[in-house]
Amino acid sequence: MANAENPTPATNMPEFKLPDPEVVGRTMADVAERSQRIVGDWLKRQAEGENGDGGADAMNIGRAFLEMTTKMMADPTTLLRAQIGFWQDTMTLWQNTTRRIMGFDAPETADAPGTDRRFKDAAWKDVEVFDFIKQSYLLSARFIQDTVGHVEGLEPKTAQKVDFYTRQFIDAMSPSNFVLTNPEVLRKTAETGGQNLLQGLNNLLGDLERGKGQLRIKMTDTDAFSVGGNIGVSPGKVVFQNDLMQLIQYNPTTDKVLKRPLLIGPPWINKFYILDLRPRNSFVRWATSQGHTVFVISWVNPDETLAEKNFEDYMHDGYLAALDAIEAATGEKDVNAIGYCLGGTLLASTLAYMAEKGDDRIKTATFFVTMMDFAEAGELGVFIDEEQLRALEEKMNKRGYLEGSEMATTFNMLRANDLIWSFVVNNYLLGNDPFPFDLLYWNADSTRMPAKMHSFYLRNMYQANLLCQPGGIALSGVPIDLGKVKTPAYFLSTREDHIAPWKSTYRGTQLLGGKKRFVLAASGHIAGVVNPPEGGKYNHWINESLPDDPDAWFAGATELAGSWWPDWQRWIQAHGKAQVPARTPGDGKLPALEDAPGSYVQVKLT
Repeated sequence: MANAENPTPATNMPEFKLPDPEVVGRTMADVAERSQRIVGDWLKRQAEGENGDGGADAMNIGRAFLEMTTKMMADPTTLLRAQIGFWQDTMTLWQNTTRRIMGFDAPETADAPGTDRRFKDAAWKDVEVFDFIKQSYLLSARFIQDTVGHVEGLEPKTAQKVDFYTRQFIDAMSPSNFVLTNPEVLRKTAETGGQNLLQGLNNLLGDLERGKGQLRIKMTDTDAFSVGGNIGVSPGKVVFQNDLMQLIQYNPTTDKVLKRPLLIGPPWINKFYILDLRPRNSFVRWATSQGHTVFVISWVNPDETLAEKNFEDYMHDGYLAALDAIEAATGEKDVNAIGYCLGGTLLASTLAYMAEKGDDRIKTATFFVTMMDFAEAGELGVFIDEEQLRALEEKMNKRGYLEGSEMATTFNMLRANDLIWSFVVNNYLLGNDPFPFDLLYWNADSTRMPAKMHSFYLRNMYQANLLCQPGGIALSGVPIDLGKVKTPAYFLSTREDHIAPWKSTYRGTQLLGGKKRFVLAASGHIAGVVNPPEGGKYNHWINESLPDDPDAWFAGATELAGSWWPDWQRWIQAHGKAQVPARTPGDGKLPALEDAPGSYVQVKLT
């Protein structure tokens, strides 16, 4: 037993290491110099109008919260009832914490789900003070969200915006994000004598310098990867290019291949090599092993010279140009086509245009996490209203394009704890270098979007939802109707998709004509798609019927283990099994221009 003469050593507490004054002095001098330069550069750009944001509240956040507060004050009884419940929960937490301090067992008043990685450190549960801090935060978060979520009379868009930004605030206020309330950070600070905080400050300044005054969080070790070096390495050749894309034909890996080539159209918001990250998870590699002659569109990373390129230019210079090039390269007019996300929306639009023109070269169409009806577009809808669109268009028109980092920030906000705050803790508080991760490297390799195209897409799809309306959109003067598309279609959606919610993507099965198959994969927008059979991860659901209601579809679906890729391959072969000798890039009428992955994908944001 411990006593004054024989104290029990605090073995669970690290010895506090004093910082080296010389190191601290050098670091702070460097911080002062770099900070002054960053602020100076930022002020200069503000004066030049380079970072115009459309006004102090272009997102209309203040207006939304003012409306919410007005509605809330009009119903004080409901607010008082919620406050009383919060006070009761807080008193219960105090009582339970007191019991734990006295050595008695006590239940959790509020606990984080096991999937919440913010509180994975054992001290959040084992040390009473940190357990109390954690539970106080969770109770407060629950109270705020419940109170905001039950305000009556708000317009749906306003309610969605209030809910979204309330969660952004709650996530930002997590005790895990602050030095004095994060046990892991305190422990490391004691162990290193504060060196972690100095290194974290250096990391923060580096991110500000990379963003030229705006914070651009480094999520991975960018020096660990090279496109064409250790990612995007499937062998092939660029066989065609124009202003908007390069067309890559990959080397065959089988003696015989399916007669119909496979054309893949990725989104131009991101780069194509998400489907060719590493050999072990490359859809391109797997498709060639299944006997496909694989062609992939690699979109250009546009600059101001392409500001006038429109959605229909991406159709003509993308899918339609690729179809012509594939025929020249292989002699085949008919193809199987895949569109991923925005690439799928373009594929559906192109098919509708081709239907009007009597062009049936695309014999099957596969849609990866693709929206055609944008009525329930998920949380991206928070960023689509007239005021925000006008501010965005003003910014894009000055540059000629939407900067890729701005779109990346929007997507990261949809999963702020995972894609923002976890890196704040790791990089700035713990002072760690980011872990090398190929998916996060790709995620950070952003692309720009031409101003005219992006404005058309946001206004006609997200804001007005015209694509799902017959004749709602005209491409090259041709009104299109998705219902006239009779091409057999395969829909792959993912259950936890925060970008293209699966119940919204399911709506596409009700819009297209012809035979359709809908498959739902576990996980999210990327992991649910890039899920090779060899990995043995994530299940999927199938249902041969396609009722109007997605919930009814799911209720009748059968859950199957593992990847959906083999199901897709069986579906493709059911629509055409004919084979021909393997085709080598450059052997047809199109000469090889350069090795895959090509030069367009190498263009990065400065």
